[in-house]
Amino acid sequence: MAGARVIPLHDPERDAARRARHVEVVPEPEQQQSPAADWERRLADLLSFARRRIAGDYEVDEFGFDRDLTENVLMPPLKPLYEKWFRVETIGMSNVPAAGGALIVANHSGTLPLDALMTSYGIASEHPAQRHMRMLGADLVFRTPVLGALARKSGQTLACNPDAERLLSSGELVGVWPEGFKGIGKPFKDRYKLQRFGRGGFVAAALKTGTPIIPCSIVGAEEIYPMIGDIKALARLFGFPYFPVTPFFPLLGPLGAIPLPSKWYIEFGEPIRTDVFGDGAADDPMLVFNLTDQVRETIQQTLYRLLTQRRNVFLG
Repeated sequence: MAGARVIPLHDPERDAARRARHVEVVPEPEQQQSPAADWERRLADLLSFARRRIAGDYEVDEFGFDRDLTENVLMPPLKPLYEKWFRVETIGMSNVPAAGGALIVANHSGTLPLDALMTSYGIASEHPAQRHMRMLGADLVFRTPVLGALARKSGQTLACNPDAERLLSSGELVGVWPEGFKGIGKPFKDRYKLQRFGRGGFVAAALKTGTPIIPCSIVGAEEIYPMIGDIKALARLFGFPYFPVTPFFPLLGPLGAIPLPSKWYIEFGEPIRTDVFGDGAADDPMLVFNLTDQVRETIQQTLYRLLTQRRNVFLG
């Protein structure tokens, strides 16, 4: 270039002059919080939470969702399970909207519904908006003492269209597992084979509210409790949909209830828009069927892809 002065990359005289003029400040390493300081912080948070509870300075919505209790008591115990035990990796979190109603539809597996808890925790902890997913649960959950009350407190509600539509219309992020007990209670030999998605009630709810459907595929949950049998007599006795037999339960008693540390992947697919179909779309059975099939097929194909990329059940 004409008129341009070429400056060498390394000029000894210039570098020496620069060092003489400039005293380099080496940044101090970040101070790591000591275990004692960390416990002090946790204790302060706990005391602050207790004061709010005593003073009644917290809110509960019309469904019973207690955000303060969920964030400070119910969610924290899931962190080591999510980060250390299952080592969950999420994919496509950007497909989950930061605001407004949306319906997350996921595959269900694992004998116990830990997949729902891990998905909920992942969104609350990793999504930029730290949204709480309002999960739709079976009536058995809400009939069970203690568990039903905790489910309500954590934002869950009955898996029925009126509740789903109210939540979606209010701009909430709603999660549904259409396979239900057929999914979590299927034999290990049928792992990652999606069961029937019901009659498409979740699609009708999304169509009525014009909210997007986000397919969610979960790999890893199938291996935590490999179900090799079902004691139907005990299931009927306790009123359960099944009574699982795994390689370790009930043989090892309570120890057999410890989930195996499989490596998890949770992928959120691209949203499927429902606001383009217009009024009355939810009353079109063929449209509902086609959308239900599209969501199911999307999840199934994503599961197959994730499984082909996984080298080891426990190492990923």
